[in-house]
Amino acid sequence: MTCRIVVRPGQETDLAAVAVIQAESPQAAQWDPPSYLGYEFRVATYDSRVAGFVAIRTLAAGESEILNLAVAREFRRSGVARALVGSWLRDFSGAVFLEVRASNQIAQEFYKSLGFQELTVRQKYYSSPEESGIVMKFHSC
Repeated sequence: MTCRIVVRPGQETDLAAVAVIQAESPQAAQWDPPSYLGYEFRVATYDSRVAGFVAIRTLAAGESEILNLAVAREFRRSGVARALVGSWLRDFSGAVFLEVRASNQIAQEFYKSLGFQELTVRQKYYSSPEESGIVMKFHSC
């Protein structure tokens, strides 16, 4: 599938698809999709269909945070998430942070495969259900 994945800036017209993807991804943050337009917002398409999205904010010069990443069920484990995060890591120089649910081992392994390292644990960081968050960091040159 990788050769048919295109990553591009997200647009208002993508928000309905993003809402569906987010709703079917209970481990992803459940933000109001229009709020993504205020951040670095990218979507991955497969045959012109939105297959996943990432929202990132710049915290300071040389420091950013992945706020949310989700992929439609039928496109999981097909390179969509890797393409989305990789597109940011190629364009950004500095430290990239994120939090992931302690129970989300699949996401933790995915981020480790990209070079992220565990930094610390934030107790009771998540709600619904209450859970600790693992803070991870990637540093690019």
